[in-house]
Amino acid sequence: MAVRDDGDGVLDGWTVGLTLTPGRCTGSRRDTGTGGAVTVRDSDEDGPVAPGSTTAFGSTATGGSSTAPHTLTCAGP
Repeated sequence: MAVRDDGDGVLDGWTVGLTLTPGRCTGSRRDTGTGGAVTVRDSDEDGPVAPGSTTAFGSTATGGSSTAPHTLTCAGP
């Protein structure tokens, strides 16, 4: 997934929320690691984001569901 700063100022302190079906999610910036609400936050490696720039993050999800992550939300400071 990617986070893009379409604003005029630096985006520092971003979060992305998503909902996972039951299973497990692993990644360096996750707050929760099982099905349900997961919040990904910026880290030293990918924040802040300059105007017009993009940063990306990834994770590995395992489980028996074929339902893709959903209910995406994005927030800045």
